[in-house]
Amino acid sequence: MEISSRTCFPFLSTETVPLLKPPLHTSSPSLRTLAARPVNLRMGRTVVTCATASTGNRAPSGIMKPRRVSPEMADFVGAPEVSRTQVLKLIWAHIKERNLQDPSNKKNIICDEKLKKIFPGRDQVGFLEIAGLISPHFLK
Repeated sequence: MEISSRTCFPFLSTETVPLLKPPLHTSSPSLRTLAARPVNLRMGRTVVTCATASTGNRAPSGIMKPRRVSPEMADFVGAPEVSRTQVLKLIWAHIKERNLQDPSNKKNIICDEKLKKIFPGRDQVGFLEIAGLISPHFLK
C-alpha cells in the first residue's frame, strides 16, 4: 500500500499514486476488471475567494437592513433609519466612552440619562439584555 505525500501534505504534490496494488488472482470476472484498474484518488479542491463568493451588490437584509426607529432611538443615534448592528455599535461606543460598566460586575451596564430614554424604567441592564431591549424601538 502506497500513500501519497499529498495525503499528509496536500500542498507539496499534485500527482496521484495508487493506494492498493491489484491482486494477482481473483475468482470473479467483475473483481478482475476492478482489480486491473489502478485505484487513484484525486482530491478535488475548490478555492473560494471574495470575488467568487460574492454574488454582486446585494441589498442589506435582516439585522443589516436599515429600519425606521422610534423618536427616542432616533435622538440617541441621530438618524431616523438605522440597522440593528449599527445601533448596537453606537450603544456600546456610548457605554465605553462614558465608562458605564459596573466596576464590580462588567456584565452590568449602569444607565445614564441617555440610556434611560432607550431603556425606560431601568437603572441597570445586563449586556445580554441590550439586544432584546432595543427591539421595540424598531418600527414595522
